[in-house]
Amino acid sequence: MGKTKANNLKKMISYYRPYMGLFIADMIFATLSSAVALTIPLVVRYITSTLIYMQPDALKSQLLLIALFLIALLAVDFVSRYFIGNYGHVMGAKIEYDMRSEIFDHLQKMSFTFYDKAKVGQLMSRVTTDLFDITELLHHGPENILLSLLKIVGALVILFGINAKLTFAAFIILPFMFAFAYVLNKKMRRAFRANRQRIAEINGQIEDNLAGIKVVKSFANEDVENEKFKVGNDNFLDSKRNNYRYMGIFQAGVGVFTSMITVCVVVVGCLLIADGNLNVSDLVAFLLYIGVFTEPIKTLVDFTEMFQNGYSGFERFREIMNMSPDIEDSPNAIELGDVEGAIEFRDVSFGYSDSSDNVLEHINLDIPAGSYIALVGSSGAGKTTLCSLIPRFYDVSDGAISIDGVDIRNVKMKSLRSKIGIVQQDVYLFAGTIYENILYGKPDATEEEVVEAAKRANAHDFIMSLEDGYDTDIGQRGARLSGGQKQRLSIARVFLKNPPILIFDEATSALDNESERLVQESLEVLAENRTTIVIAHRLSTIQNAERILVLTEEGIAESGTHEELLNMGGVYEQLYRG
Repeated sequence: MGKTKANNLKKMISYYRPYMGLFIADMIFATLSSAVALTIPLVVRYITSTLIYMQPDALKSQLLLIALFLIALLAVDFVSRYFIGNYGHVMGAKIEYDMRSEIFDHLQKMSFTFYDKAKVGQLMSRVTTDLFDITELLHHGPENILLSLLKIVGALVILFGINAKLTFAAFIILPFMFAFAYVLNKKMRRAFRANRQRIAEINGQIEDNLAGIKVVKSFANEDVENEKFKVGNDNFLDSKRNNYRYMGIFQAGVGVFTSMITVCVVVVGCLLIADGNLNVSDLVAFLLYIGVFTEPIKTLVDFTEMFQNGYSGFERFREIMNMSPDIEDSPNAIELGDVEGAIEFRDVSFGYSDSSDNVLEHINLDIPAGSYIALVGSSGAGKTTLCSLIPRFYDVSDGAISIDGVDIRNVKMKSLRSKIGIVQQDVYLFAGTIYENILYGKPDATEEEVVEAAKRANAHDFIMSLEDGYDTDIGQRGARLSGGQKQRLSIARVFLKNPPILIFDEATSALDNESERLVQESLEVLAENRTTIVIAHRLSTIQNAERILVLTEEGIAESGTHEELLNMGGVYEQLYRG
């Protein structure tokens, strides 16, 4: 067993620790169920070898006791199976709950760099499908192994007690069966892992399609999407075929081997009876125990599929859990207290991890507390990237950024981001009500504070015009609202947060004139007495900025007021006239 696999199995087993009492009880009841299965053939052997030869009165008396004993055994088996089926599954559900919480918490810590590359549908597959298969293994795996081992070992002991020669006849087939199982197991593991990847890819395609369904329909490209999905679905089917080919060979082979065990026992048993070395009642009991012996082998066949599914899922689970966030709090990080809002860039350079070229080179910038700064420049100049460095969505490659003289890498991220409010062009609203979405800015806010934030964002009037007011369900991503309405809700959310630093990332560029006017008014109110950085697409919206920075691929090319930059006749003037 490889070191990685051993570590994975050790980690998998650790999830039982909080539920060890329940796990032990599950194993005890699995043992009782196995004991019942092993005892019943012994009773049958007693009946066929001894009881049927007694006098009628003694036989009836003994038979009544045996019947009561069998009823008691069945009652024990019922309780055992109920506990395994009920509480054993509850234990599995609790483990699944813990693992889902663990991976969700871990995903919350991952940086933008991770999500720039990750596909939401594939992540969803790991949180849902993979975890279900893992917990099915963690629940059924131990009890299946214990039940099977107890039945196999118990049956072998009893079989040797009945007739050693017959037992050796059964044993002749086992080495070939185990060799066959070992070879097929390796092939199945590769096939199941590939299948897990195909499932994740299909989930990713579905998520991508449904999220962009309006674009699909606007271009009447349903057939294109169906064709794209067909490719992924065909790959999934091919992967499944590969899985089931190996599973079919495996199950058929094990089925044949178990039948061969029975055939060997019958042939050798008949020869022993003919030689006077075995009686018929012992052969009957032996054949019953062969059933007890081969049934757990078939259970192990099913367990093999379960293990391949569960372990492949666990490998994918650990792939995520083993990824460390590339942006974390430093060991000595401090809380960022009251912030005035002075921001300084000192020789800052930045490049994305998958690119050899830097987006920003040697940026030096002082933004005084409470000032209103605008960033303009052509697409791709790095305006959004520069602003994303302030809340540490990404970390600088070189240089440093400080707030009020404190390097932001020495500040706890939660504390840092609580001081920064961001209004983006692409507004994200969560499924739920208007009230819940505004409250997201400050989860412990009062109803009065939420309403006041909406009023200051020019949102209260349109909210009250809706039938359910603040309790209106806005649909997925705010689908029932206009672009201007969604933007004003996002501004209300920031009003409620009340941060000392604001970043407006082209917040009005996608709006019509009337919506832009309302949103612009809200932004101007919000920006009062705060350090504000505006990324502008429409230059008309930032003419009153205290300072306008013109960003190009070479860095900050120009800086000044609207009039000063126009008089320079440089890049800004070209952007403005163009």
